[in-house]
Amino acid sequence: MAALEGGRNPDFRRPACRWPLGADRMALVMASKDPGPSSVWSDLRDALTQPDPETTGPLTFCASGPVVRALLGVHVPMALALCWVAPGPAVWGQWLAEGATLAVPACLAWLLCMCVLLAQWAPMARAAPMVQGAAAATSAAAITALVWWPLHRAGLAPGDTGALPPTLCGAAWGWALWQVERWRQRARMPAAAAARLADLQTRIRPHFLFNTLNSAITLVQLDPDRAEELLQNLSDLFRAGLGQLDQPTTVAAEVTLSQRYLAIEQLRFGSRLEVDWDLDPAAAHAILPILALQPLVENAVRHGVEPSDKGGRIEVRTRRRRDRVLISVTNSVPEGPTRHGHGIGLASVRQRLRLLHDLDADFRSGLIEDGRWRVSIGVPA
Repeated sequence: MAALEGGRNPDFRRPACRWPLGADRMALVMASKDPGPSSVWSDLRDALTQPDPETTGPLTFCASGPVVRALLGVHVPMALALCWVAPGPAVWGQWLAEGATLAVPACLAWLLCMCVLLAQWAPMARAAPMVQGAAAATSAAAITALVWWPLHRAGLAPGDTGALPPTLCGAAWGWALWQVERWRQRARMPAAAAARLADLQTRIRPHFLFNTLNSAITLVQLDPDRAEELLQNLSDLFRAGLGQLDQPTTVAAEVTLSQRYLAIEQLRFGSRLEVDWDLDPAAAHAILPILALQPLVENAVRHGVEPSDKGGRIEVRTRRRRDRVLISVTNSVPEGPTRHGHGIGLASVRQRLRLLHDLDADFRSGLIEDGRWRVSIGVPA
């Protein structure tokens, strides 16, 4: 005890650790400890600075789809709410018109503001969802208040509730519409993943894969260069199915992928498969979702060429008309009963076009006048 009163006992020796920790293990142990209150600030910092990993790019409010949804999102709830409080149809119509005098200008001004913020200001386009949502709500509240004030001074503002209720409603509406557009953007990822899965399932169909490999084995001795080209085309098809899910592509890239696929099928069908390419260079840079054109070409082969003993003809055409790019895949229809598919491939392309281009996308399929089957796509140039 006397030795301990003046400090540490000089004869004391700390027992050696039975399991000595190396540098890597010590770092792992230290990392597993509770970081303390600072982790709250780091989480908040990440929420304010990190973009959403489940989205596929910056939001846009410059297209026709957000404008239509914004106007409907204002008028439909307002009309339904007034149904509960209006004493009659005449008063309901009057109140709805008065509300529109505030809602329509505020809605259009907010859309213009968000379009400029997200399209022209890079920091906001790359900002975290919390920041973008706060900007959407704040700008909607400010614009609603700015529109309400002159209407109130002129005696045209609906109701006598003051500026606070419409301002709060504007903030809630701005955040809600921003959230709807964010949900739509995030929906592109599972849609693209489903398209990839369907494409890979097609690639590993036994007859397609085995026929391609058997053709390559045969060509190794007869024409090595052609065998190498065949295997390269097959590799590119698999690479497309395993690439990035969230990045759109161009018409030119989709045309190249479709040409590689048809080059493989040409070895299988020989003269039974006739392909006509009519490509407009001005349409090459239009944006398409990944795997948009190649499944349509494959669908034409499976339903227009494969069932017929005589084979068939496929026409792929691209055209640019002003601010639109039109793409069509046309195939002959074999005589007699045909095999009907489930339409999953067409539905997937249609869905992903809508998610990418919204109301600016056009998708049509059906028989044309000469009895052939045509699938047409229209997208912005």
